[in-house]
Amino acid sequence: MILKFNLPMKYKGIRFFLVLLLGVSGVYAQVAPDCGTAIPICNNTPVNGGTMGYGVDDFDGALMSGCLEETTTGAIESNSAWYRFRTGASGQLGFNIGFDTSEDWDFALYKTSDCNTLGEPVRCNFFDNQDQNAFIGVGEDPTGTTVNVQYEDWLQVEPGEDYYLLINNFSNSNSGFSIQFSGSIFISNPYDALDCSIISNLLGPPISACENDIITLDATTTDATAYNWFMDGGSGFQPIIGENNPTLAVTTNGAYRVNVTLPDGSTVISDVEVVYSAMPLANPLTDDASCSGATTYDLSQKDTEVLGTQNPAEFIVSYHATYTDATNGTNVLPKAFVTGNGSQTIFVRLSSISNPMCFDASQQFQLTHLESPIMDFDTEAYLCAENASVVIGETLPPNPNYTYLWDSGETTANIEVFQAGTYTVTATNSQGGVTCNDSRTINVTTSVTPVITDVLIEDLQVKNTVTVLTNITDHIEFQLDGGDFQSSNVFSDVLPGIHTITINDVNGCGTVTEQIVVVGFPKFFTPNGDNHNDLWHIDGISELEAPIVHIYDRFGKFLKQLNASDIGWDGRFNGNPLPSSDYWFKLSYIDTTGQRSTAKYINNHFSLKR
Repeated sequence: MILKFNLPMKYKGIRFFLVLLLGVSGVYAQVAPDCGTAIPICNNTPVNGGTMGYGVDDFDGALMSGCLEETTTGAIESNSAWYRFRTGASGQLGFNIGFDTSEDWDFALYKTSDCNTLGEPVRCNFFDNQDQNAFIGVGEDPTGTTVNVQYEDWLQVEPGEDYYLLINNFSNSNSGFSIQFSGSIFISNPYDALDCSIISNLLGPPISACENDIITLDATTTDATAYNWFMDGGSGFQPIIGENNPTLAVTTNGAYRVNVTLPDGSTVISDVEVVYSAMPLANPLTDDASCSGATTYDLSQKDTEVLGTQNPAEFIVSYHATYTDATNGTNVLPKAFVTGNGSQTIFVRLSSISNPMCFDASQQFQLTHLESPIMDFDTEAYLCAENASVVIGETLPPNPNYTYLWDSGETTANIEVFQAGTYTVTATNSQGGVTCNDSRTINVTTSVTPVITDVLIEDLQVKNTVTVLTNITDHIEFQLDGGDFQSSNVFSDVLPGIHTITINDVNGCGTVTEQIVVVGFPKFFTPNGDNHNDLWHIDGISELEAPIVHIYDRFGKFLKQLNASDIGWDGRFNGNPLPSSDYWFKLSYIDTTGQRSTAKYINNHFSLKR
């Protein structure tokens, strides 16, 4: 239940507000398994002992009620607890049912004043607890969890509405639960949001308090002749010696009882529980930054700062956009907080799980949306064979707000490197004690100068396909006769003759240019006089200037010279036919510089077959 008072930032819960209590031996609220004996409440409850059984079947054999279905017990209920409450004002109302994260609880809420006419529930949830949430209920998860399928929409209530709440556990293993009311109705009407007249108890409903509070129990009764006070701290009610006044000052956990004696000798007995919760102390927080490029900031990373050495199992850390929200415990910011531009103040509330009214909202921190360094230089660099170094990193003037640190120790925006390897630089933007940074790794490799290793020409024709083979295949591009560069090493529609091939290193390590000759020749010939394939010749040499072909045997002996006007070689030497074997040739011509050159990249041997 959320209340608003003009109190210091460290606020202590007051009388009539008792919430989740874990580990307090011997202090448990009553659990009623039947709707007809539902426990009337007008505030939060302490931890209720684990439910066991369902008493009578409150649904008269029905198989479903809202989202709840028949269980293995043969009834909708398995291990149930029933409560009832009445609204005393209008507004937004919800509640949180707290339990151990390893357990699975369900609930159904009925708007009725009669257990015999429950009707359909106005709110109902049966989802299992696979996400291990600590709460289910109506409204908002108090932990700031934004996606919790175990929460239903807020109720909009009017004064005088009666509700019955069924809390059900499908397992015989459960350690208890609590009920915490919530909603804006408890801010607008902190004292009468719920109608406490449904509770007929002299000492009123259970009382929640924060450590060091002094709670005054008031049993004042008209015409009473005597008052006797008792306390049960876990071993049964024992008299409190010397306490015989209408009021009792309480400072410790326990169940308290008063016996009021009336003039006719009769006695009024009234019991009430008082539960104390630890007061949290929120620790100071450092300012932080949400760096550009990150759409959300994880607020939960500040939890450990807030808690310090305090046990996170005993407290809830929540974050709020305003101090008022933090004080009231409303409008909890999601832990995955969507950041905005500029700087904003985030207010922190540290509250006791056992009693959210024991809280500290004294701390805050600045969350600044800070520009992250942007580094967009290349992550690949190359050492050229003819150069000894290369400059890597920022080439444009660096941002004066950034500092740089390389893994090699340098602190400049760029560095000169002399060997291949990986180099990482981190740029940092620091403002107002907060920082954002970005790292970039550059891979430096040595670029090998490309060379032509072979030129493949398909069977010579008017237009030919030429494939240029090189010693490397990566980071190079090809050009034929001054045309456009291309990544493919294959050229189509190439005419016979002299051509210029250029290979460019795209990494900036230079170009290699060579002339090639596009000609064709048969791989074998059969000079047997049948007028078919009797002569060996080279096609396309007419496109060359002063071409000369020298033919040799396998031992390098010169056999024949041909020029452009010769029809070919008939396989004879000095008029005598040569045997079947492989023979070799060399083609020379006058190149574009006027010099005689020998054609390269020609597979210059062929076979004579008899």
